[in-house]
Amino acid sequence: MNLVDAADGVLGSDQESKLIRCQEIIDYKFRDLSLLLSALTHASGASNRLASNERMEFLGDAVLGLTVCQWLYEEYPDYSEGDLTKIKSAVVSRRACGKVACELGLDECLIVGRGVTRNRSFPRSLVSDVFESVIAAIYLDGGIDVIRDRLHDWLADEVYRAVEGQGASNYKSSLQQYAQRELANTPVYRLVRESGPDHRKSFLISAVIGDRVFAAAWGSNKKDAEQHAASNALAELHEVPLPYPDVPEEGC
Repeated sequence: MNLVDAADGVLGSDQESKLIRCQEIIDYKFRDLSLLLSALTHASGASNRLASNERMEFLGDAVLGLTVCQWLYEEYPDYSEGDLTKIKSAVVSRRACGKVACELGLDECLIVGRGVTRNRSFPRSLVSDVFESVIAAIYLDGGIDVIRDRLHDWLADEVYRAVEGQGASNYKSSLQQYAQRELANTPVYRLVRESGPDHRKSFLISAVIGDRVFAAAWGSNKKDAEQHAASNALAELHEVPLPYPDVPEEGC
């Protein structure tokens, strides 16, 4: 079967140049180049399906999932299992993996059959698959530490965005991670005052990091007030408007 070079659209396998280019992109030199060749070869460009990257994709999916799970488990100790699952699902999704693969340029390294290329571009799912297969190849050739380091680099932005997307229920955890990472400190929460009758109290709480006291926020209970206070602190740290100004919650 004729192969199409994704970079210039001319016939010819050009496997050697793609292997060289891929190693430059991932900053890793393979001891066993046959692993990388298998990882880059789509079923349409392989002599048989077992020579394609499908088996590599299977393994890479597992390595990716394990690495991200351990990463989130260690970095976000206050997040629940449900929150971690949502974040992990976003980070390892086809959308995220395809996006990262394209940003790296792995789509230029694919070895495919003539019928796969359309307008010099590949479907996102196909590029996502090669991302997983390359992960497997690096893991098999260099071990878990090598691929872990690269995934932390490649997926850092995706993890950050996914964590921020869960921020509505995890402002305290997000603030703690930010404070420990950027300020070398841990937030504490200070009760400023209470309002309302005993059966319908509201609480005004502020987050404190070191000597800095952030804008206080109200909540119908201390847990909600601390979450709102953490959200205010994150807003101040990122210089955006306060989501919870110092106004008692309606009905309190």
